[in-house]
Amino acid sequence: MPEITQINHIALLVEDIDISLEFWQEVLGLEPSHIADVPNEAARIAFLPIGGSEIELVQPTPADSGLFRFLEKHGPGMHHLCLEVTDLNAMLQQLNAKGIQLINSEPKMGDGGRIYAFIHPKSTGGVLVELYQQLG
Repeated sequence: MPEITQINHIALLVEDIDISLEFWQEVLGLEPSHIADVPNEAARIAFLPIGGSEIELVQPTPADSGLFRFLEKHGPGMHHLCLEVTDLNAMLQQLNAKGIQLINSEPKMGDGGRIYAFIHPKSTGGVLVELYQQLG
């Protein structure tokens, strides 16, 4: 049976990572573990480690992306909550069997040997939830 093991990260949608990092670094003293362009997700991201979790800053890159439209509609702020799971495929099957609306019915391959999928906010009370499993 799949289990949720921890909050992996909380993603914040931002208009400009460099401007946002001024607050997180200079005011709160958090240093990014890495900053990267992620073309397949239409975003530039920065991860800020805190204990066993991270804050992910997400900046949409092309103006025609879903992330950009979300930012225009809702403004900057929380985008999604990411939960780490022991068996993503089994978790997706379990959620599907319970009638939960999934954005991704099959895991997507991410960077760094991880797979992930999203649960639609209509099934979670309004919060976009990412499920994440580190492989290997």
